[in-house]
Amino acid sequence: MTTLTGIQPRALVRASGGPRYTVALAVDALGTGLLRPFLLLYGITVLRLPAPVTGTAMTVGIVAGLACMPVVGRWLDRGARSTVVAAAMLVRVLGVALLLAAPAGHVRLFAAAALFLGIGNQAWPAAHAALVATVARGRERDTALAAARALRNAALGVGALLATACMAGGTTGLRALAAVTALAYLVAAALAWSVRVRAHPAKAAPVEVRDDEPAPRMRALLAANVVYVFCLNVPEIALPLVLVRQLHASWAWASAVFVANTVLVVTLQVPVTVLLSRFSRRTVLALSGVLLAVSYLGFLAAGSLGHGWGVPAVAAVSVVCTLGEIVYAGSATALVTALAPAPVLGRALARFQLSTGFGLAVSPAVITALAPHGPVALWGSLAAATLLSAVAVAAEKERGTRLSSR
Repeated sequence: MTTLTGIQPRALVRASGGPRYTVALAVDALGTGLLRPFLLLYGITVLRLPAPVTGTAMTVGIVAGLACMPVVGRWLDRGARSTVVAAAMLVRVLGVALLLAAPAGHVRLFAAAALFLGIGNQAWPAAHAALVATVARGRERDTALAAARALRNAALGVGALLATACMAGGTTGLRALAAVTALAYLVAAALAWSVRVRAHPAKAAPVEVRDDEPAPRMRALLAANVVYVFCLNVPEIALPLVLVRQLHASWAWASAVFVANTVLVVTLQVPVTVLLSRFSRRTVLALSGVLLAVSYLGFLAAGSLGHGWGVPAVAAVSVVCTLGEIVYAGSATALVTALAPAPVLGRALARFQLSTGFGLAVSPAVITALAPHGPVALWGSLAAATLLSAVAVAAEKERGTRLSSR
C-alpha cells in the first residue's frame, strides 16, 4: 500500500526514527501542549508573581536557552543523535520539577524553571532534525520532517485542549497539569534514548569549512529565516490585534483562525511538502516568502473593509498565510540539512535554530510595536521584509554538487 507520500506508512515511520521515536515525539508534544500556553498563568496564579515579572522571566529563559545552541551543535557533530534528543526532553523535566518546588513569590526558581524549559525547547528542533537526517536521505528525509511537524502540531493541539479543561481546577489543576507534563517529558526521554541512533561524522568525506561558517553560502538563508519565522506568530499575536482591536470582532474569530491554522498544518503539511518536492528546496523556500508577503498585503486590504466584510476577509486571507507557513516549514530545515556537509551538520542546524529562536523572541515585540502605527506600518513592513528575504534566498547560490538543494 502506498500513500500520497509515495512510500509505505511503515517506511515513513522508519524514516522518522522508528515507532518508539514517533511515540516519543507525540508524548513530548502532548506535554508541551499541556504546559506551554499556560506557563504565564502558572507564574501569575500559582506562584502569585506580578505579570511583568513573570513575562520577563519567560523571555529571559527563551533567550538564555538560545545560548546553549553552540554546545548542542558541537555535541551533534561528535555523532550524538538520540542522546541529545533525550537530553532536550530531560532538561525540561528538571524545569517542571523546579516549577512544582517553587513556593509562592519565589522569582528565582520560576526563572530557573523557565531557563531549563527554554534550553529544552531550543535544543530539541536541531537534535530532532539531525536524528532524522541520520536515518533518512533525500526527499524521504524531507517527508519525515514534515510528518513529524504535523504529528507534533496535532499533539500540541490536543495537549492545549486538555490543559484548557484542567483550568477549571484553578491552582490545583495547574499544579496537576505541571506534574503530568513532567511525566510526559520523562516517558518521551526514555523512549527517545532507547532508539540508540548515533552518527559517525568522522567517516564522512572531509570538507574545508570554517568553524564559524557551518556550510558555505548559508548566511543569507540564516538572516532571511529570522524574518520568515514571524509568520509563526501572526495567528497568535498579529491577527488577534487586528480582529479584536481594529475590527472590533469577538475573540471567537481569533480563536477560530488559530484552530483553523493548526488543523491546516496537521492535514496539509505532508501532502504539500510532497507535492512541491519536484522543485528545488531553495525555490520552494523562496516561494513561501512570496506567499507570506502576499498574505500580509491581503491582511492590509482586508482590514480596510471595516467590520462587516473585513472580519471574514481576514479569516480567508489567513488560509493563504497558513499555506505560506506550511511551505516554509517543509523546505527550510530540509534545505539546511541538504546544504550542510555531514561533519558540521550539527553546527549548521544549531545556527539555524538560533536564527529561528531569535526571530520568535523578537517578533512579538516588533509586531506589537508596529501595530499602533497603523495597518500600513504593520503589514507593509512585514510584507516588504519577507519579500526581500525571499529574494535573498533565491539569489544565494550553493557550491558544488554536495550542496545542491535538489
